[in-house]
This record gives sequence, C-alpha cells and structure tokens, in this order.
Amino acid sequence: MEQFAQFTSGGQRLYGMLHLPDGERPAQGWSSVVMLHGFTGNRTGDHRILPLLSRYLAARGVASLRFDFRGSGESEGDFSEMTVARELEDVEAAFDYVRGLPMLDPERVMLLGFSMGGLVAALAAERVRPHRLALWAPALPELWLPFLRGGYAPPVILDYQGWPLGREFLLEIPRMKPLDAAARWGGVARVFHGDADHVCPPEWGIRYAQALACDAIAIPGANHTFDSLDAVEMLYRETGRFLTGG
Repeated sequence: MEQFAQFTSGGQRLYGMLHLPDGERPAQGWSSVVMLHGFTGNRTGDHRILPLLSRYLAARGVASLRFDFRGSGESEGDFSEMTVARELEDVEAAFDYVRGLPMLDPERVMLLGFSMGGLVAALAAERVRPHRLALWAPALPELWLPFLRGGYAPPVILDYQGWPLGREFLLEIPRMKPLDAAARWGGVARVFHGDADHVCPPEWGIRYAQALACDAIAIPGANHTFDSLDAVEMLYRETGRFLTGG
C-alpha cells in the first residue's frame, strides 16, 4: 500500500510517500527505512530509483518513507534557505513521524541516503540512531568547495543551474565533518558506490566505509546515479539484502 505522508519541520510542511508491505502486519510492526535524496533532487530520484526501491522493499516486507527536504520537490520552503543543518532537522522530524506510526516498529527504523543525502545521513545517525544505515554514493564537503572561490562565499544568492544556492550553505559546508560523525556512531552500516562515479569518486565511499568500520559494495560500471539496468538490479539486490538483515 502506498499513501501520501505529511509532517512538519521548523514550522513548514514536508511531503512524501509512505510505502507499506501487503499482508498481515507483524506483531511488533514492520521494519522501515527513511530515504534521503541528494542535492537539488527530490523523493523520486533519478530515473525513479527511489520509488522503485520502495516497491522492491515493500515486496520483501520492509516499509519506507520517501520525502522531499524543505525547499526541494513539493515540500514547503525555498531552496535558497537550504543548509545541511536544516536537512538534519528534517531527518529528525521524519524519524519522529515514522516512529509514531502504529503499524511500524519504532526500534527498527533504518536510514538510507544518496549523494548529499548520504552526507546528511552520516551526520544524522548519531541523532536519530537508525537500526541500520545504508549510504549510496555518499558525498563529502569537497564536492562544493569549488564554489568558494578564493575561500570566499558569494555575498548574494548563487545561480546554480537555475537553483538559488544560499550563502549560508556555502559557509557551512567546510565545517561539516561527516566522516568523524560516522566514526562516532558505531552502528551497523554498509556503503554502496559505483566504480565509475566521477561526481563522488569511489574513494569517498571507501573513506566512509573505513569510518563506519563496514563493508563497501562496488557496483561495476555504475556512475553516480547508477544509470543502467544492470547497475540498478545489483544495487537493489545488495541494498535489500542488507536492509533485511543479510
């Protein structure tokens, strides 16, 4: 079953989609995963990669929540206000929402982040204590440092391919330490990374895996958004195996 989801963060409404498995609910409720999209993305993801993952997991007994961060997709807010700190608040609100649903097990809420969503997920793990953590092609702050020409943030909104990128985000990025946060968390995790990723190099995935003391799964031939049917098939299979306890 699929139904629209709505919750608030910082007084603004966030919109998403809740996917529930069919069949009889376990006594303790279904396990679930909260999914975080990437920079300038939304809850659909590239080539529908997130909703199709939700349906793949639902068929295997795992519920999921996909949502748009504030300022992205259909959620309230403006992208110019987007910062990592605000997205961390959104993740906390999403976990509060999911843990309050009677059909879900509040002790088995997992977290999956793609690209910048992976960076946010690594930082959020200490706060929300997910049952398991999955990172897809996680970004590092180095991805945005070229925007700080000469070490300075632009004094006004930066026009990034039609997106109004705010100065506060650019000032905040160099202070983010996702690898340190990942190392402090110490929970069950796994990293998934395309070995042909030229946006977030595979070496970044290895650095996350080392910080998390976990396995890193290479997806052969996959680019940053896993743009092939074979890559997606392997990504779903390996992610599903991990989230279901494999």
